[in-house]
Amino acid sequence: MIAELSRPIVFTPYYKPVIWGGDAIGRLKGERIDIDSVGESWEISAVPGHESVVAEGPLAGIDIVELMRRYGADFIGTEPAARFGCDTFPLLIKFIDAQRDLSVQVHPGDALAAERHASPGKTEMWYIVDARPGSRIYSGLQAPLTREEYPRCAADGSIMQRIGVHEAQAGQFYFIPAGTLHAIGAGTLVAEVQQTSDITYRVYDYGRVDVDGRPRQLHTAQAAEAIDYRFPNPVEPTAKCFTCNTPGVVNCRYFNVDYVAGGEVAVGGDPASFTVLMAVGGDAEITGADGARTRVRRGTTAMLAAAAPVHKVMAGGALLVITIKK
Repeated sequence: MIAELSRPIVFTPYYKPVIWGGDAIGRLKGERIDIDSVGESWEISAVPGHESVVAEGPLAGIDIVELMRRYGADFIGTEPAARFGCDTFPLLIKFIDAQRDLSVQVHPGDALAAERHASPGKTEMWYIVDARPGSRIYSGLQAPLTREEYPRCAADGSIMQRIGVHEAQAGQFYFIPAGTLHAIGAGTLVAEVQQTSDITYRVYDYGRVDVDGRPRQLHTAQAAEAIDYRFPNPVEPTAKCFTCNTPGVVNCRYFNVDYVAGGEVAVGGDPASFTVLMAVGGDAEITGADGARTRVRRGTTAMLAAAAPVHKVMAGGALLVITIKK
């Protein structure tokens, strides 16, 4: 056993200010964030320029890329190492506070992202932590859209009549494969699991302007080749009816997400994959085989390296358990 990898790892979040953000992330975490309009908290990131740094313990001050360089598959796991290599952590873990509507957007798949940006694509999953009454999630197509119609629909806003609309409710899951038109509606607080990619093509933005009064940039032409035009392809919400002892809420090539409603669950102890724990519904306490305890407050994320032994988690509310396995 590698001693420094045997305990939970907590990283310092990166708080990203945006025009559509607010203060819900600080309230979720129970802390004051001295940044206006925080739209995203990057809990675990290997995006260049925003690599997560360990906050405490024997690995404090070391960034996630260095952890992968030092420990390889002992850190990330044999399955992610085989699929994606040990050069970068394959997932970006976030909280998103949409106080205003996010733009309608699409992310490229792996092939297009590699060709254009030398980057992975971006498939993602959302868990709705909280939603104001009337909040919406937009995803997939509820009416046909062709490649030829798309530029006009994006320009005149009629794309909003094509995209699927769902009432956002706390506890829902949405799986958003690359190529899916989507947007998070105002009043929604989301936990997001996605591929390590920051590539977004903005399709429609309600005519908004930036802080300097200029129209926000759109990526109409770039998005045209990225959109999945197949119809029907609605992305429906999934109810929170899973535990770690049953098939996951989301199982795809890029990540596996399981849901724990609360109570005790065993995690880790599997060399195939790291384990990420997002405390989305209450505080959690992680206990190692030696009895050492780590408290994870609501709105906080912790990680167990693949080499870590089995830990018990007592979850005071909803908990997301994220791995990459067969």
